[in-house]
Amino acid sequence: MRPSHTGGTTLRSGNPSLDALVPRVRDFLSRDVSSYVMFGRSVRGYRSPDTPAIWIRDHSDMLRGAKYWERDMKSAVDHFAEMQSEAGWLFDYFTMTPEKVPCEKENWAKYVRVPVEADVEYRFIKAVYLAWQATGDDRWMKGMIPRMEKALRYVMTDPWRWDRKLRLVKRAYTIDTWDFDYTAGRYPWLNFRVDDETYWGIMHGDSSGYYEAFMNLAAMHAHAHGRAASLRWRRFAAAFRARANRASFNGRFYRHRVPITPVEIPGVDPESQLTISNPMDINRGLAAHPMALSIIEEYRRRGAANGFAADWVSVDPPFPAGIFGEPKLVPGSYCNGGLMPLVGGELARAALEHGREAYGVAQLLRYEELTRGNETYLWYFPDGRPSSIETSTSPDASPSDGWGSSAMLFALLEGLGGVVDASSLYRDVRLSPRWAAAECDDVSLSVSYAASGAGIGYRYTHDAAKKTIVLGIHARAAIDMHLLLPDAARVLTVRVNGKTVRHMDVSVEQSSYADARFPVRGNAEVVVHYDEKRK
Repeated sequence: MRPSHTGGTTLRSGNPSLDALVPRVRDFLSRDVSSYVMFGRSVRGYRSPDTPAIWIRDHSDMLRGAKYWERDMKSAVDHFAEMQSEAGWLFDYFTMTPEKVPCEKENWAKYVRVPVEADVEYRFIKAVYLAWQATGDDRWMKGMIPRMEKALRYVMTDPWRWDRKLRLVKRAYTIDTWDFDYTAGRYPWLNFRVDDETYWGIMHGDSSGYYEAFMNLAAMHAHAHGRAASLRWRRFAAAFRARANRASFNGRFYRHRVPITPVEIPGVDPESQLTISNPMDINRGLAAHPMALSIIEEYRRRGAANGFAADWVSVDPPFPAGIFGEPKLVPGSYCNGGLMPLVGGELARAALEHGREAYGVAQLLRYEELTRGNETYLWYFPDGRPSSIETSTSPDASPSDGWGSSAMLFALLEGLGGVVDASSLYRDVRLSPRWAAAECDDVSLSVSYAASGAGIGYRYTHDAAKKTIVLGIHARAAIDMHLLLPDAARVLTVRVNGKTVRHMDVSVEQSSYADARFPVRGNAEVVVHYDEKRK
């Protein structure tokens, strides 16, 4: 393993609001770390700001941002793997900090699996994948493959997780990916367990999470020279994706759930509810391009129609107040219609990828505006007010939400900056600078993994008078360039170190891109000449 770049992760775009996000998110994430010694081994992971426990869902999502500064990418993943059950299931979280104070005082080791949760295993696979990308530790990754296969065998065979008729992952009637379910009043508070009266259904976010897990596992098999296994998982993923889209996409967006156990909630039309995982479904690859566009437009339309402070609604329309057993779960709060930066970051990333680049940039700028006080919350009210101790179901939460901030950084660096690691250690890079959408003409971006030092940097310079874009790239990588051009432009030539290379003039909706593939072995100057499109 040889690092190709050690410039750290920095952005200078000329737009102070965009530039402020990188150090700001780094600060948020630095406040969301938990460290324990679990049976003699040091474990470090990322947590929600309302608990010191290390949840695999928080950790795996937050690694998308933390990977740029975190040196210990593996210890938390190793510990979840070590505690995997013989059946294949994994724990949701572990902790050594008393949780229910002042009643609970014991600082014993505690491990919890929430029975209604169906997403734990795919999040574990995501964490393995991100840790492998950042470290380049192929031997470690290969050692994790049996664990990941075992987790998926559990999910696809256990009657609590797999619906044999639809051949999709099922779960209890939770609010999207949240961890409590609807019981029609049979339980006095939030319910987390499964029983004979559980209302089962298919939730689209589980489908997209497992689709991405199948594809990530296929990629790791391929890298480990397991070509047959890789092909088998890719074929399975394609068939799974087709089944999931047939079942859950309603023509405009993914319906909240496909019922297996019939249930009606007074005042709720599940067919109309737009829920949290829709933008994630796009970024995980479940939604085809036309479906992605429809989902993005649905968020834009609802945000405008409802006068939301941002288009990042968690559930719309929300559920009636208190029906899940928590009186604070009123419409417009938390995961019941609150505005979530987690949704906004995923929405921004999806928009940038699917021809709605200016809309994606607008979400990033709105987030920067909301966080100028150096505080970020898991959710905001529809009018933009942050959650408070009085209104929150987690009154101990600190204003350093890493779930949403890491999603925003994901959109900024991989969506707008356009640096996507297609393998590990930035050896294969999909490079898609979209600075034209932000009207930035002189940009320096550097990204690298703290765990290995591997990375890539570039200088982007746009000269409108000369109709050229110059990329000065520093990397050791195979580059798959997908460069956004100014409005109404078409590419004429692409030159790499003075030599003309083959290119394609690609349209994504009304946006024009210059596509080309070439290797970089240290430094390269890429000059793209463009002209106005013929009318």
